[in-house]
Amino acid sequence: MKLWKRIVVEKRALVIPLLLALVANAAVYVLVVYPLGVKSATAADRAAAAAAAVKAAEQDLNAARALVSGNVRAEQELSTFYDKVLPADLSAARRLTYATLPRLARKTNVKYEQSRYEPEAPKKDERLGRLKIHVGLQGDYESFRQFLYELESAPEFVILDNFSLSQSEPNKPITLQLELSTYYRLNGNGN
Repeated sequence: MKLWKRIVVEKRALVIPLLLALVANAAVYVLVVYPLGVKSATAADRAAAAAAAVKAAEQDLNAARALVSGNVRAEQELSTFYDKVLPADLSAARRLTYATLPRLARKTNVKYEQSRYEPEAPKKDERLGRLKIHVGLQGDYESFRQFLYELESAPEFVILDNFSLSQSEPNKPITLQLELSTYYRLNGNGN
């Protein structure tokens, strides 16, 4: 300890400016350099956060554009479905299946026995009506498979709701009962 005191006393002209410079450096560091470092680190963090926000906003914008594009395409496809695929009215729906089902039966070697049409009463504010069709056919299993394949792949819009196979006795023809539906556009007054 005495050695330090002696050095300080003898070299005080050199030690005091060094101590003042050290205190000044510490003050500059605390008052200027450190706050600027924190500020630049905060600015870098803000810049990174802003870049991430811009990227997220661009992704949201692209998703919104895709949604709008998808909605427009879906609207076009739905319009095509209503205008070109669905029958225009109940009589067009009947005509669509009235000729198609017997033609498919002949083509697939199935005996067309009978059919019954039941239009469902339309509900208020509906755009579509439903026509239920009950069909009775006779034939063999492979012919029925071919008939159903032809029906499902036909361009006419017919939905197979239900079917049942039955056979009264062995070696007798199989009976196929089909429940089908087709939909048609309703006029503004519901028919």
